Amino acid sequence: MRDGQGAIEGRRGGMNMVRLSLAYLRRNALSATLNLLLLALGIATITVLLLFGHQVEQRLSRDAAGIDLVVGAKGSPMQLILSSIYHIDAPTGNIPLQDANWVREHPLVADTIPLALGDSYRGFRIVGTSHQYAAHYGGTLRRGEMWQDDMEAVLGADVAERTALEVGGTFVGVHGIAAEGAVGSEVHDDHPYRITGVLERTGTVLDRLILVSVPSVWQVHDHEHDRDDEHTDSGEHAHDDEAQEHTHGDDREGLNGGNDDAAAEHGGDDERELTALLVQYQSPLAAVTLPRVVNSRGALQAAAPAYETARLMRMLGVGMTTLQAFGWVLVLAAGLGVFIGLYNALKDRRYDLALMRALGASRGRLFLHVLCEAILLALAGALLGLLLGHVAAEVLGQMFRHTQQLNMTGLVFVPEQLWLVVMAVGVGALAALIPAIRAYRTDIAETLSRGR
Repeated sequence: MRDGQGAIEGRRGGMNMVRLSLAYLRRNALSATLNLLLLALGIATITVLLLFGHQVEQRLSRDAAGIDLVVGAKGSPMQLILSSIYHIDAPTGNIPLQDANWVREHPLVADTIPLALGDSYRGFRIVGTSHQYAAHYGGTLRRGEMWQDDMEAVLGADVAERTALEVGGTFVGVHGIAAEGAVGSEVHDDHPYRITGVLERTGTVLDRLILVSVPSVWQVHDHEHDRDDEHTDSGEHAHDDEAQEHTHGDDREGLNGGNDDAAAEHGGDDERELTALLVQYQSPLAAVTLPRVVNSRGALQAAAPAYETARLMRMLGVGMTTLQAFGWVLVLAAGLGVFIGLYNALKDRRYDLALMRALGASRGRLFLHVLCEAILLALAGALLGLLLGHVAAEVLGQMFRHTQQLNMTGLVFVPEQLWLVVMAVGVGALAALIPAIRAYRTDIAETLSRGR
């Protein structure tokens, strides 16, 4: 019976302590609010960075899954990976179809997926490839069917949503990878694509692409081949800018992909090119041997997605670490503010604390009272910071969604955020430690004799 009564009194005492701490915070509302906001801004900054880093890493891993090697034209390995897997950079150029066939038939290669790039529609890239590309990312049809003939297209989920294109409709591509309306962009209005299907959302790069057959890309650029040949004979050459040059490589020679039958139909191997090949290894031995063999072939370059994406995350990590450090500076500054506020407030509260001791409160109760005040403030700041961080991440995601590159959302939770709350509360408790010790050591007789 006494144990039950003691437990009830303990709970009542805890509730009274919380109420008393809240009352003191309300009395010092301005100082408490400033410290709370400073702490919340620091936590919000770190939260946004955690969400961004987590989603970028997930996206990079998801899009590169199952691709062991990317083979393309000589240039930057990072650029080759970004353009061929993530479709967020200009290609390094094109490779001859003969070299692509050599890679495909190599005994260390289990499978390849061709890519022929160069055009876009309203900022979404048109990718010449095979049905295997959609299958690789688990793409299934929401409506319609996969393309069967040249100049037919299948839309990713984001493309269909943002362009309002439907099955049976048509569109024409734009030369290059710039957004619609870019100055100097050539519209292929004499080669319209007919939409045959729309894919379900996969959460991968597939959502942002328009898929067509490789021979379709050749066909669109055949007229450019003829026109550029005439320009070559007359000695007239024009290049819009470096980005377009990277996008098309030797566009006058056409883009290539598909198989030998397609090459025969649309021109000889000597006149056809691919932008890149996505390669799967036949055995673990290929990881050691194949990249070196490919790089030794004059026109080709091999890049390993695992290595390049790890390097990219390290590069991003430097900037995010710096910003996280700034967030922690704000948190520590808030902790210092809590310490100064509590320490100075003890001068005004010494009489109240002594009176509490005289009424029966133990030294430990006073210690916990000051500590509770700081912990409540830190906990409120941490929770507010998490809320602000998620809202900011969602707003940023909506703002940059039109770029078709940054698909960020605040509607996810990262386990590391729990540690943010714990560490914020720890900073608050640490800041209150010295004031709490002073409250613990309050001399009842001396303080009451002095009065207020």
